[in-house]
Amino acid sequence: MGANQIVVDIADMAVSDSTADVLVTYSLGSCLGITVYDPNVHIGGMIHCMLPLSTVDPEKAKIKPCMFVDTGMTLLLQALFDRGVTKANAIVKVAGGASMLDKQGLFRIGERNMTVFRKIMWKNGMLIKSVDVGGEITRTIRLEMATGRFLIKSNGQEVEI
Repeated sequence: MGANQIVVDIADMAVSDSTADVLVTYSLGSCLGITVYDPNVHIGGMIHCMLPLSTVDPEKAKIKPCMFVDTGMTLLLQALFDRGVTKANAIVKVAGGASMLDKQGLFRIGERNMTVFRKIMWKNGMLIKSVDVGGEITRTIRLEMATGRFLIKSNGQEVEI
């Protein structure tokens, strides 16, 4: 039985309870790709957030809440908790947050995305298990729903973290 690949686009999210699914998102630069997975119930989700705070464009946040870390993570966590994921069992992993096209560090989008993400996790009492952020590379991430494996591909290499 082959895997069913679900692509999570930029400013979008997906939640799955099917062990046949593999969630994937591509081309993470300064964006964050975040997964939350509960191995006890085999339910997980992935989000691809572009910007840290929805306050920069509240109207856009209403239409595309996953574009922003603050509104998107709130939505993802609620969707997962509604399906039976518990904070105690949730395995949280994150990748991206690179300094793309910002060599002078003027905007620091990736860094600011991580700051907001860490604050949300702290407020929810959730630990971040694995982090692969920063640098100047793009990343693709996958979450295998059957196993909870989190794979990162960058520079032609794929590794599990």
